[in-house]
Amino acid sequence: MTATMLKIAPVVKSVRVETAQARAFEIFTAGITRWWPRFASFNRGAPMKDMFIEGRVGGRWYEVGEDGSEMTLGRVLAWEPPRRFAMTWTMHNKWKPGADVATEVEVTFAAEGPAATRVELSHGLFERLGEEAGAAMRPEVERGWGEMAERFKAHAEGREYAGESKPCSG
Repeated sequence: MTATMLKIAPVVKSVRVETAQARAFEIFTAGITRWWPRFASFNRGAPMKDMFIEGRVGGRWYEVGEDGSEMTLGRVLAWEPPRRFAMTWTMHNKWKPGADVATEVEVTFAAEGPAATRVELSHGLFERLGEEAGAAMRPEVERGWGEMAERFKAHAEGREYAGESKPCSG
């Protein structure tokens, strides 16, 4: 008898940014260290100094601590500038890293004219964490990506983020 695993709905966030498609892609990827908040570090050993997404299939998504330590958060699965990229996210429930199980994040960039872009992020496959763990982690990820989308939008439009900041539990 085969066990059936419940499919957990992906987290989907969409923002319209007042900037060109190629610039939006560059800010989200190569510029992630400029808009990702330092408190949202996954490295519990050292405060975050920088975050990077290596722009190629197989490249790492990783953060660098103030002490020089590196923590890989995932791997790039698709790299199609300026339209989309996808990557794994190797966080288990309780915000602990582990490369043995990964959810997936896809971000698309659709031009809405010469100076506006629709950016849509989809983070799914939470069931890979196990039904209970995936269902428990999804609401935290939903809230986290909501804030990150607004932080990205503010930075892309040259504004300060004015929302409330809440680190994820873990």
